[in-house]
Amino acid sequence: MSMLPVIEAPDWYETIRMADGVTLIHEPWIKPFFRCNMWHVRGRDRDLLFDTGLGHFSLRRHVPLVSERKLTCVASHTHFDHIGCHHEFPERCVHSAEAKILADPRNEWTAAGTYATDEMFDRQPHGWDTARYSIRPAPAGRLLEHGDIVDLGDRVFEVVHTPGHSPGGIALHEKKTGILLSGDIIYDGPLIDDVYHSDIPDYMETLLAMRDLDVSVVHGGHFPSFGKVRYRQLIDEYLAQKRQAGCHLRQRPC
Repeated sequence: MSMLPVIEAPDWYETIRMADGVTLIHEPWIKPFFRCNMWHVRGRDRDLLFDTGLGHFSLRRHVPLVSERKLTCVASHTHFDHIGCHHEFPERCVHSAEAKILADPRNEWTAAGTYATDEMFDRQPHGWDTARYSIRPAPAGRLLEHGDIVDLGDRVFEVVHTPGHSPGGIALHEKKTGILLSGDIIYDGPLIDDVYHSDIPDYMETLLAMRDLDVSVVHGGHFPSFGKVRYRQLIDEYLAQKRQAGCHLRQRPC
């Protein structure tokens, strides 16, 4: 049984305003490696919410920002730490390759069976029980494909399919500002390519294709945001490391 101090629901989430109408919502009591960055983007006609965290406490109840206006909720992918509160939002989107998991999020498919443990926390959420944790089903009303547009009225985000970390991973790119909401394909921390349904050759191919994307700032699925120079450096480091290990594009995973 955990002896960590317990955090109540009203103190679980934190919001941090960034530039260009973007707000970071996160769960500061989860260790950084497991802590999902949820990205809220203010639009003229509707808002965007990219990922919804662990799901132990209600996002809608405790973060007023996400219930103020009409909102499109997008899953970067369907690992447990990114889709916990998707069921709270009626307008849900996911890439077609992971639609089945969002509708039936079993622990063995969402990586919760491996990673959703007491070890995730610096402080424990009130009522947490690892043995009972599961994601609630949240079937998507819209299936996204590469090149699709998420339209907020005065700003548009283009869907970039990013297989590798997971088959239906996506990033959202706003060409006008250069903002990239990247999910778990690229962030400034250890990139994970060995969980359920990860694929290293796919990962390499995706990053190679994304390298020349015109980005100004990258808001990743974990860890702090960063700019274009670091973005290319992270991609080049990953590719060099995998090539050194003997991994190649479009071959069996190494």
